[in-house]
Amino acid sequence: MPDLPDPVNLAVPAFISLVLLEMLVARIRGRHRYDPKDTLTSLALGLGSTIAGVLSAGAVIGMAWWFWNHRVFDIPYVWWAWGLCFVLDDLAYYAFHRSAHRVRWFWASHVIHHSSQHYNLSTALRQTWTGFLSLAFIFRLPLFLIGFPPAMVLFCGGINLIYQFWIHTEMIGRMPRWFEAVMNTPSHHRVHHATNPRYLDKNYAGVFIVWDRMFGSFVREHDDDRPRYGIVKNLGSYNVLWAAFHEWAGIAKDVWKAPGIGNKLRYIIAPPGWSHDGSRDSSETIRARWHARLQHDG
Repeated sequence: MPDLPDPVNLAVPAFISLVLLEMLVARIRGRHRYDPKDTLTSLALGLGSTIAGVLSAGAVIGMAWWFWNHRVFDIPYVWWAWGLCFVLDDLAYYAFHRSAHRVRWFWASHVIHHSSQHYNLSTALRQTWTGFLSLAFIFRLPLFLIGFPPAMVLFCGGINLIYQFWIHTEMIGRMPRWFEAVMNTPSHHRVHHATNPRYLDKNYAGVFIVWDRMFGSFVREHDDDRPRYGIVKNLGSYNVLWAAFHEWAGIAKDVWKAPGIGNKLRYIIAPPGWSHDGSRDSSETIRARWHARLQHDG
């Protein structure tokens, strides 16, 4: 097994440099793109995520090796294996990301990334502290079982994460049409972070937007419907601990109060916004009201 470096750690200086550069450009184009308290919260969440990742790395790597030791195929370190691994890892990321918006247990970890009402490169650093608790790593386990070496999968996953950094910006409009057709871009990812009804729970791609086009979750960015960022019910606070754990607290409260085992379970596995009495809004109900309003307005 080759001793591969962690590409994300190598990219950290570039991340910081690009954030500082974007902040400088934002001061010229429009200061509303950056808010000091919001940026500090993003950086603190990013630091906490790094620490959480270090603490859980041993367990994740141990599971990866266990699955790889029971692999179906022996996949070598050759060029085609690297390419195939990167594509399949991105498909696994799509499956995770879609689940992270459609299953509240996974959303409880992922919501951290969407909690900023600003959209800039510092938002990309706003990452979960509880990914291990929510079992987000299970989506990559089939790759080890197929036979992709753990070091290869983890390296490809790091490259995937690095790619996603640059798409968290409003400074770039649209890329060439051929690029927009295949790859995830700032325009596509602005849609994903938006709370506008037409954009909710769309564009889950990591690197290749083709997955969204294939599986019916793609929506293009509309110039007449500029994205509004954040979550449906914004935090209203820059408290780092609340940002990291508020949805877990919400799940615990709902499960405690819910009538019956079935409802308690649904508060964990149903989509965010589900409620046993229909008193809350999910992305489906918000979108349905928006469609009804469009039809009424003609």
